[in-house]
Amino acid sequence: MNDVSASTRPVAVASPYRRYLWVAIAFVLLLAVWGILSRLIARNALAREAHEAAIPTVITTRPHQGPAANTLVLPGSVQAYYEAPIYARTSGYLKRWLVDIGTPVKSGQLLAIIEAPEVDQQLRQAEADLASAEANQKIADVTAERWRNLRSSDSVSKQEADEKLSAAAASDAQVQAARANVQRLRELAGFERIVAPFDGVITARSTDVGQLINAGSGTGPELFRISDMSRLRLYVRVPQTDAAAMRPGLSAELHLPDRPGKKYFGKVDTTSNAIDAASRTLLAEVIVDNRDRELLPGAYVEVHFALPRGAGASFRLPSNVLLFRGDGLHVATVDPHGRVALKPVTIGRDYGAAVEIVDGVSASDDVILSPPDSLTGGTTVRVVRPAAPGQEARS
Repeated sequence: MNDVSASTRPVAVASPYRRYLWVAIAFVLLLAVWGILSRLIARNALAREAHEAAIPTVITTRPHQGPAANTLVLPGSVQAYYEAPIYARTSGYLKRWLVDIGTPVKSGQLLAIIEAPEVDQQLRQAEADLASAEANQKIADVTAERWRNLRSSDSVSKQEADEKLSAAAASDAQVQAARANVQRLRELAGFERIVAPFDGVITARSTDVGQLINAGSGTGPELFRISDMSRLRLYVRVPQTDAAAMRPGLSAELHLPDRPGKKYFGKVDTTSNAIDAASRTLLAEVIVDNRDRELLPGAYVEVHFALPRGAGASFRLPSNVLLFRGDGLHVATVDPHGRVALKPVTIGRDYGAAVEIVDGVSASDDVILSPPDSLTGGTTVRVVRPAAPGQEARS
């Protein structure tokens, strides 16, 4: 009986330790499984994040049709319809000026008087030379008539008669030359009075009393500048892409920076009918009615032309959608599955911030704004916020 009790006692003592050991092993296994699972979960999450981060994020917009009329805005400078510098045609000293800047004048109105005593003296001398030539002519004519009569009766030789007749003809020529010289000096003396060539306004006066005046436009400064501002000319250079729309009678709207909110109107009068090879532009002349004298020559203006849109369907897109490839211009579009497709396009007018697309896109295309140059067809992208139609910059 003692032997049986002795053999079973160690088993009863070792059983609790064995349970603790199994619990510890189970705990260690749980920790190991938990660590492995957490690493797997973290690695999968990191892989997902890396995959998500590798997908480019893009913003898209949709093509929209432009207005019924395309507005072309060009800079221009206003010029007077007629403008002329006034120079002296005779030399002397300015005796008097009668008009100043801003003075309206009529055609033929006296502007200034030049004192030219040398011209006056030359005129008096020329008149005296004319009187002397006319007196000599009378004597020569009488003598020639007398010798002609004597020759008819053979009282003088033919040689002597011909000499007298020739002297009379030379005297007539001298009278004509003296008379022409007198007329020239009279007209030159008439230029002592400076008059307006046409109706207008004096815009500059570059002389004063007592100033030495040199005749001609190459040796002295202009005395006055006169401008006819009842109508104005406006010259603009139209890009070659819009040259075909420039026709006489096309309306133009003028905006001036010093008159905000106010509009003025003109019409195309004519064009140069030739493209300038240096700038690839067409020179157009716009005539503006300025009877109220509100516009001033030399002012800067913005000229707005309303050009009719072409008959074909065309769209506008921001200029930053264009991709330059070796085979031409493309835009990047996104399909409903988020894949990129590169489409070749043909552009029409360039408005700076926007371009006209005449072929290659449709109104339902989602076009990527500012696509990277490395973007290729078939790439998967993420669209975060499509831009509403018309949000892009317009001309």
